[in-house]
Amino acid sequence: MPEVQIEVGGRVFEVACQDGEQHFLQSAAKMLDAEARVLVSQAGRIPEGRMLLMSGLMLADKTAGLEDKLGEVEAKLAAAQQEIEGLKSAEPEKVEVPVIPGEVTDTLSELTARAEAIADLVEETVG
Repeated sequence: MPEVQIEVGGRVFEVACQDGEQHFLQSAAKMLDAEARVLVSQAGRIPEGRMLLMSGLMLADKTAGLEDKLGEVEAKLAAAQQEIEGLKSAEPEKVEVPVIPGEVTDTLSELTARAEAIADLVEETVG
């Protein structure tokens, strides 16, 4: 079982852990150390037990806040997934497109042909 040296609040501790878990232990120790350093900077030298207790409580408070936020996000995600499922199962809205009568299409074609003829005459006159 490997021994890992960690520093918390300016104090060094030897801690044993399972093989391969050294990185996780050091990451956790860094978080605890950050909280302990805040305490030490505010209160000066405090007893080891009190420093570790207060640092742990500060981390627990942060963790509880994150768990609350996680619960809120999970609830929003569940609501969004439910809404998506509802939209998937809904019947698509039918849209009716009016049909343009053939007479209108024929008239527009005639007007287009006349406009092109006039444009050709203008080009010949100008050019």
